[in-house]
Amino acid sequence: MRHQILFTLLVTGTLACATGTVPATQQPAPAATPAATPAATSQMPTGIRWFAAAAEQRAAYVQTYRFATATIERLAQGRPAGSWAVILDADETVIDNSPYEIQQARIGVPYDSASWDAWVKRGAARALPGAVAFTSRVHALGGRVVIVTNRDQQYCDVSRENILRVGVPADEVLCRTDRANGSKDPRFEAVQSGTAPSTLPPLNVLMWVGDNIQDFPHLGQSIRSAPDSALAGFGEKYIVLPNPMYGSWERNPVP
Repeated sequence: MRHQILFTLLVTGTLACATGTVPATQQPAPAATPAATPAATSQMPTGIRWFAAAAEQRAAYVQTYRFATATIERLAQGRPAGSWAVILDADETVIDNSPYEIQQARIGVPYDSASWDAWVKRGAARALPGAVAFTSRVHALGGRVVIVTNRDQQYCDVSRENILRVGVPADEVLCRTDRANGSKDPRFEAVQSGTAPSTLPPLNVLMWVGDNIQDFPHLGQSIRSAPDSALAGFGEKYIVLPNPMYGSWERNPVP
């Protein structure tokens, strides 16, 4: 799930950010960028370096998806095939946009719509560790895989093709239609009720998986200061993945 947050903190050496989702027709790749020098590499924002290069990143994703698999195997017991679903975010949940983040960081420019447009239309985002195995297991158990992303509607077809091509068996991909309101709650409710924009029958959603607190129903950054009881769903129906590159958390004041 991407959010349109400007990558303005790069020049201070702090964590950069960018926005946040197989083309119908092949689009030209963006112009080649200068090769990274040692100095440029050392200036790469820490969050991007961690996500793209850390062994811990892979371990965290594999671990989280293994846990999610064991949990969904338990939750799905006795449920009729086709009656239930798992909802996942796209960007930094099932597909990896860190190459785009690296590209922008190396040339020292913030996010812009033209470069993001070119990246999305290339359909080059790879599957993240564990995502294919987990979603395939959901299908094997009789569940539906629904992707709810805040990529704009104009990118929905190309995003769906990218997701399917890397091996994530998505039954439906729902993109953002209202740029002024990125809330996913109406789309979550549509999946559960079987109403537009969902094209599937009503589904009992057993689990949500995402990298942003807003990937979960009716939750936002204010939950950080809420009692622990407000986080009761995590580790059961809500499964969260780490994303230090960008997110709604960037607007939070540091205590």
